Amino acid sequence: MMAAFAPGLVAFGACLAILPLLRREQTLARVMMTGMSFVLLVHYFAWRVTHTLPPPGLTADALVGYPFMLAEAASMIAVCLSLLFLSRTIDRSPEVNSILRRSKLPANAPLVDVFICTYNEEKAILERTIIGATGLNYPNYRVWVLDDGRRLWLRRLAQELGCNYLARPDNRHAKAGNINHALQHVSGLAERPEFISILDADFVPMPDFLTRAMSLMQDGSVGVVQTPQHFINPDPIQTNLAATDVWPDEQRFFFDILMPAKDAWDTAFCCGTSSLIRFSGLMQIGGFPTDSVTEDYLVTLRLKEKGLRTVYLNERLTIGLAPEGLKEYITQRGRWCLGFMQIFRGRSGPFSRQSKLAFMDRLSLVDAFMSWAAVYGTKVFGLVVPWLYLLFGIKAVHADLFELLKYFLPFYVWHAFTMAWISRGRSLAIMTDVSQYIAAPAVLKAVVTGLARPQGHKFKVTAKGGDRNRRFIEWPLLRLYGAALLITLFAIAYAFILHLRGENIAYGGLALAWSLYNCVVLAIVCFICIEQPRRRKAERFERDEPILIHQDSEMRLIRMADISISGARFIDPVPPAIGSLIKCNVYGQNVAATVVRRTRDGFGVRFEDAVATRVNVVRAFYAGEYVRAFQGVRAAPVGKALLMRLFG
Repeated sequence: MMAAFAPGLVAFGACLAILPLLRREQTLARVMMTGMSFVLLVHYFAWRVTHTLPPPGLTADALVGYPFMLAEAASMIAVCLSLLFLSRTIDRSPEVNSILRRSKLPANAPLVDVFICTYNEEKAILERTIIGATGLNYPNYRVWVLDDGRRLWLRRLAQELGCNYLARPDNRHAKAGNINHALQHVSGLAERPEFISILDADFVPMPDFLTRAMSLMQDGSVGVVQTPQHFINPDPIQTNLAATDVWPDEQRFFFDILMPAKDAWDTAFCCGTSSLIRFSGLMQIGGFPTDSVTEDYLVTLRLKEKGLRTVYLNERLTIGLAPEGLKEYITQRGRWCLGFMQIFRGRSGPFSRQSKLAFMDRLSLVDAFMSWAAVYGTKVFGLVVPWLYLLFGIKAVHADLFELLKYFLPFYVWHAFTMAWISRGRSLAIMTDVSQYIAAPAVLKAVVTGLARPQGHKFKVTAKGGDRNRRFIEWPLLRLYGAALLITLFAIAYAFILHLRGENIAYGGLALAWSLYNCVVLAIVCFICIEQPRRRKAERFERDEPILIHQDSEMRLIRMADISISGARFIDPVPPAIGSLIKCNVYGQNVAATVVRRTRDGFGVRFEDAVATRVNVVRAFYAGEYVRAFQGVRAAPVGKALLMRLFG
C-alpha cells in the first residue's frame, strides 16, 4: 500500500513546496507546472497501454477494454491540448489603462451602434438592459433594440427610454439574421457606424464598457474586442446545491482563466454578447455568418481569414443573467456544442482546405472539439465499465487498485494542484465531473446530430425570467442519473455481498473505489435535478452601511441590511408602519420608497415605480460595487456545502 501511495505523496509534497514560490502570470512557471502534468500523464498512459489491456481477441474483456482505452486516449489528448493553451496567459487591462491615460476620447469619437438582441424576454429584463445601454460614458453612440418578437409594448418602451427600435417581418436565421437585418439598416443611414457592440437582452453594460473596449480598437488589426460574461444571479448548480456563497458560477473558469489563455495564443474568439466588432470587417465577411447556431465563434474565424483578430479584455464590464433553471442550462450547453459541430464540419473547420486559418487557430478548434466530444464521451465509459466488472466480471482494465494508484495518483495530484493554482480555485475535479454529467446527454446528442447533419437545425433560445417560485424536478435527468446511481449501488452490493468471489477481493478494489466515487458524483447530480424555488424577481445583495431616511419632516440614520434594484431592507428598532412613504438616500441620491413589510429587526421597502427613479436606480446599481466579481474559492467551504445539501 505504501508503495502505491508513495509517488502520489511525493507529488503532493512537491506541489506544496513549489507553488508558493511561483507567480501565475509568469509563462515559465505555468510551463513548468503544465509540462510536469503532461510528463506524468504520458508516464501513466504508457503503463496503461503496455500493462493493463486485455489479451487481443473476441472476448468480452477485449471488446470493452480496447474501446475504453481509445476513449481514454482521446480524453487525454483533450487534457494535453488544454494544458498547452493554459501554459500562457495575458492581461490587457494595463494596456487599456495606459492608452486611456495617454489620450482622452474626443467628442467626435468613432460612432458605435449598440445592438440589444431580443426575442421573448420580459419587460423587467429588457428595461434594465436598455437603461444601462443608454447611460454609457461614451460620447458618440446609438442604441438599437432589435426585436425579433415584434412587440408593441417594447416599441413604446424603447421610445420612452430614448433609444431606437427595429423589427423585421420574419425570424429567419434567428439571432444572426436579426443582427444582419440591423446591419443592413444602419449601413444605409447617412451616418454609418464604425463599430458595432452586441448585447444580449439580459446583459446590462457598466458605464465604462464602450470606453475601455474601444481603446483596444486603436490597433487596426483588431476586429473584435470580447469581454467576459458575469452574472448577477447564481446558476442552477449553485442554487440547487445551496452553494452560491462558496462556489462560482460554472462559466467563471472559461471567462476568467481559459479565454485569457486563448488570447495569449492569439486564438480568443467572439462570444456574442458583451463584444465590440469593427463594422468594416463585418461588411467584408457579409455580416454575421448563418451556417452555425453559434454565429459568434464563426465571426472570429471569418474575420481571421480577412486578417482581423479577436482580443480579450478580462474586465467585468457587463452583468447578465445566468440560466435560471436546469432545463435552460442544458439547452444552452447543447446549443453551444451543436453550433461548434456545425463549424467543425463547415468551411471554417480545422481540416477544411477552403479555410485560411493559421495552425494555432486550427489547433484551438481541435482543442474545443476534443473538449466536447472526447471528454463527454469518456464520461459514459466511466459509469459503465465498473458495472460490467462488478455485475458480469468483464475486466476492461487488467490492474488492481494499488497498481493503478502507483501510476495514476502522481498525475492526478499534480494536475489537480496545477489546475487549482492556475484557476485560483475555480477548478475542482468533483465539481467539474458534476457539471459535465449534467450536460452530457444534451452534449452527446449535439455531437452526433451536428456531425451527422450539420445544417437545418433551429436556434434554441435560452429562456430568462418567468415564474421560479416553486420547487421543480427535472425528471428526465433525474430518472437517468437516479437509475445510474441505483445500478452502481446494486453492482457494489452484488459483487461484495450477494455474490462475493475471490477475484472480487483480489481485483475488485479498483472497481469499488471507482464506483464509490461515481456514487458521490451521481448523488450530487440527482440533488441538482431538484430545482429550488427562487422567490425574488431581483437579486438582493447583503450590505451593512448607514442610510439616511426621511419620513414626513423627520430625518434619521438607520442601517441597510440588503438591497436590490427594486427595494431594500433596513434594520430599525422603531420601523415605520406598512404603507408609509419615505425617502432613503441610496445610490448617492434620495429615492422615494414605500414600506411594504415589517421584519424581525426592521422593515422592507419597495422603490418608487416612476420611470426617472427606475432609470437612476438601475444605472447606479450596475455602476456601483453591489455586484462583486468572484475572487477565489477554498475547497473546505465547498465540501461543507455539499455535505449539508446531501445530508442536511
